Amino acid sequence: MELNIVCIPGDGIGPEIVTEAKKVLDAVGAKFGHSMKYTDILMGGASIDVHGVPLTDEAVETAKGAGAVLMGSIGGNTTTSPWYQLPPNLRPEAGLLSIRKALNLFANLRPAVLYDELAGACPLKEEISQKGFDMMIMRELTGGLYFGERKTEEVNGKLVAVDTLTYSEDEIRRIAIKGFDIAMKRNKKVTSVDKANVLDSSRLWRKVVEEVAKDYPEVTLEHMLVDNCAMQLVKDPAQFDVILTENMFGDILSDEASMVTGSIGMLASASLNDTKFGLYEPSHGSAPDIAGMDIANPIATVLSASMMLRYSFDLDKEADAIDKAVKQVLKDGYRTVDIMPKEESEKEAFTRVGCSRMGDLLAERI
Repeated sequence: MELNIVCIPGDGIGPEIVTEAKKVLDAVGAKFGHSMKYTDILMGGASIDVHGVPLTDEAVETAKGAGAVLMGSIGGNTTTSPWYQLPPNLRPEAGLLSIRKALNLFANLRPAVLYDELAGACPLKEEISQKGFDMMIMRELTGGLYFGERKTEEVNGKLVAVDTLTYSEDEIRRIAIKGFDIAMKRNKKVTSVDKANVLDSSRLWRKVVEEVAKDYPEVTLEHMLVDNCAMQLVKDPAQFDVILTENMFGDILSDEASMVTGSIGMLASASLNDTKFGLYEPSHGSAPDIAGMDIANPIATVLSASMMLRYSFDLDKEADAIDKAVKQVLKDGYRTVDIMPKEESEKEAFTRVGCSRMGDLLAERI
């Protein structure tokens, strides 16, 4: 099988971590009899430097012709980079918003997993972390406050800013269906997060989610207000399976969940449309301060590639092979700097490796 993959190396550490993900994918292809066709496109600061815009129409069309998109990271130092002297619509992150909209990527999947080997990095109390957790946050990605009408105007001599939070029934229904479908492949529990005690948009959200739930009798549905969910994530993260929520709430909660795991460098993500097509990227940023130093952690990008095989190409065995390779490398004691123990006395049991070496180790274990 030939896998047609568009790659967006991006900015900062992006090119380094995408290179290692390709290395692992090539090892998967060699083992399972697949060929990988990679096409690189520019986005973010890299595109600004060449084309003057964070994303070109040509890049979008190339992405549309692929089976999936694998991305590194976008952006730079917001205080020193000339990219951030540009108007907001021409800054690196505008390219990310544009490609999500152009490819209709409305469903964002962000797993948060605490690996047994990294339990010590979890900032929560031991009696909480020792239970472990494995959750999937399903975030609606193309609606809500981030895409609603906005304006800033002067009213009675004072500036007033307005951002509009809008959701339609259809937008809610399609993300809810995705959430329940994912739950059916996991532990069959959905926690729908809203602010239905205050917001009309949340009351509609809850109504539609309950309607969708009727088609999934095997899945347990519970509703949780967003402020309570934020507390529960640090009090008892093991209670969650699939967290289903709207755009802004999902943005905040997924970042909280990522830090509860102990390292954002371990966390993958996927953004899907209503077909098998998806864009896959690590949850972390571009880390421009360590770019080119060969110390970045490529595991989140490698795990994003695993999600790509699973959700866009239906290659579950191949995805399982990557997931097992990651666990084995951790079990064997290899660590990039971000996941090394902090205490000197604990470091002796582990071997610190760089970005490229970690990619080699993962590929060897496929």
